[in-house]
Amino acid sequence: MRSSTSHRRTSDSMRRRGTAVALVGVSALLAAAVQSGAANAAPAKAPSGKVNPGAVAVQLTPSQRAELIRDANTAKADTAKDLGLGAKEKLVARDAIKDADGTVHTRYERTYDGLPVLGGDLVVDTAKSGKTKGVVKATKATIKVASLKPAIAASKAEKQALSAAKDAGSKKTAADRAPRKVVWAANGKPTLAYETVVGGLQDDGTPNELHVITDAATGKKLYEYQGIETGTGNTQYSGTVPLTTTVSGTTYTLNDGARGGHKTYNLNHGTSGTGTLFSQTNDTWGNGTTSNAATAGADAHYGAATTWDFYKNTFGRSGIKNNGVGAYSRVHYGNAYVNAFWDDSCFCMTYGDGTGNADPLTSLDVAGHEMSHGVTSNTAGLNYSGESGGLNEATSDIFGTGVEFFANNSSDVGDYLIGEKIDINGDGTPLRYQDKPSKDGASKDSWYSGIGSIDVHYSSGPANHFFYLLSEGSGAKVINGVSYNSPTSDGLPVTGIGRDKALQIWYRALTTKFTSTTNYAAARTGTLAAAGELYGTTGAEYKAVQDAWAAVAVGARSGGGTPGGTSFENTADVSIPDNGAAVTSSVAVTGRTGNAPSNLAVAVDIVHTWRGDLVIDLVAPDGSTYRLKNFSSSDSADNVNETYTVNASTEVANGTWKLKVQDQAAQDTGYINSWKLTFP
Repeated sequence: MRSSTSHRRTSDSMRRRGTAVALVGVSALLAAAVQSGAANAAPAKAPSGKVNPGAVAVQLTPSQRAELIRDANTAKADTAKDLGLGAKEKLVARDAIKDADGTVHTRYERTYDGLPVLGGDLVVDTAKSGKTKGVVKATKATIKVASLKPAIAASKAEKQALSAAKDAGSKKTAADRAPRKVVWAANGKPTLAYETVVGGLQDDGTPNELHVITDAATGKKLYEYQGIETGTGNTQYSGTVPLTTTVSGTTYTLNDGARGGHKTYNLNHGTSGTGTLFSQTNDTWGNGTTSNAATAGADAHYGAATTWDFYKNTFGRSGIKNNGVGAYSRVHYGNAYVNAFWDDSCFCMTYGDGTGNADPLTSLDVAGHEMSHGVTSNTAGLNYSGESGGLNEATSDIFGTGVEFFANNSSDVGDYLIGEKIDINGDGTPLRYQDKPSKDGASKDSWYSGIGSIDVHYSSGPANHFFYLLSEGSGAKVINGVSYNSPTSDGLPVTGIGRDKALQIWYRALTTKFTSTTNYAAARTGTLAAAGELYGTTGAEYKAVQDAWAAVAVGARSGGGTPGGTSFENTADVSIPDNGAAVTSSVAVTGRTGNAPSNLAVAVDIVHTWRGDLVIDLVAPDGSTYRLKNFSSSDSADNVNETYTVNASTEVANGTWKLKVQDQAAQDTGYINSWKLTFP
């Protein structure tokens, strides 16, 4: 009798006054994202253009990673004291990454008097000497609540959560467990709250895991987000590919012993349970069409293996949790289910068969996308709502693209199109475009103040666009037979540094700089820190990160300058009254002929403790006003450091231009630090 061994075979085919994932269909809800303690960049002496070897993460065995986490938990009381945390606060280490120079990046969750602190996560960077080098926090607020005794009953919070789920179209709605007491710290002042998790099904048949946060004193809903993260991706798409399977006696199973025991199951159109492990008496799986149920199984199994290999070979990561343990996949979910999703609760990936059960969502980039939700959950834990939710989705698109290029599969060549193989739109078009996200009709090319209020799959656009620009640069080009023409919000070019470097920068930022509440401004800070550590702060890579973010309206261009442009700047400080009258700062433009351009760049640098309070306008010499930024009660981040693009082609260029700023809410203060007009 033959023993069970692994074989390789060929197969066809997430305001202060107040975890599972899929590719499409989850409504994004308002988030207030806060990041503090910006990570330090590496010394400028790091060799430009080449990776600083000391900043590269070493490959840890599961036991080495576990030992680092154990050591961190053993010393967590001393760490909390060193960080100045209160007597009621405790840390729990949940991940650790070690660089070649001995620096350890430890990710902690926080508790307060025994209660989980949602939005209290932080990353501590410790040098080989044991000295703390830096801390990145999801919130900078002091964790303290007046009382741990709720004023409302848990049943009221549960009723509110069930109502929210039903309003969103949930079916078979019921609370998965009784509401638990937590401290809500992800936006504004920490608050005693209830967290209720609602199960059942969403309106499109996707499993429901709606998290609703309710103020335990007032009963007001503070926040909600969907825990099931959805997405879009068989040898139906990838041709004939090698699969690693297991044989016992005369029975072969889709069990990948070389990759942590990843297994692939057939749900046979069910919507619960694990399903049946694919097994047969030969090692050739599927026939490349939907007539054979194993075809989708082969695609999913291949996608899981390729994603595992991508993370291992590209970043030294061993599996989703970096612990050497494989997840599992389920195919043929539901009937004509047009989606795919990652679910943390089962540590599994699930695929529907698409419209008419004709296009299973098992393509390579979809597989990479969905499993990357698991990586995000086990690293930064980006909340699946608001700006952090858009960054969560973009991270999956970015790494899904990385998986597709890594595979080097002639049947599904690498591209910057998401879900192009699964025909989810029914007209052969992809689900999303990274070079110009707005081509899908809903995604946004650039950041704006209200982007946190739209669906996370569309607020992902600026980060997807940033990644494409950082990788390939702006303008028209053809890559692997696909034509791209990527624009920029400021009308200025971006020179790419290559996809490999862009992936390394995003991964390091995700794993060592981002937290649960990271927003776009903080993502810029984190990726710049990552680029500085990897490639130095004076080279092309660091500058390209600045320029690619500026090209999607997040921050200023490298050096504050703009290639080939003429700038006029006012650097005098102007105080902004708290909840008071508008103030202005002026610049005199001279020496220009004719009208201003259609892509006038307005770089704004405002220091403020709650930028959502601010309304910002550009006032032309004739008094015409152009709105740059609206008031937003949910935008809780510090400072405004953005470059806006204004179509001022009807305005005479020469004359006095003004930046007009008004603070429209109480409690937070700031000043105009500087601002600049650039005529490209």
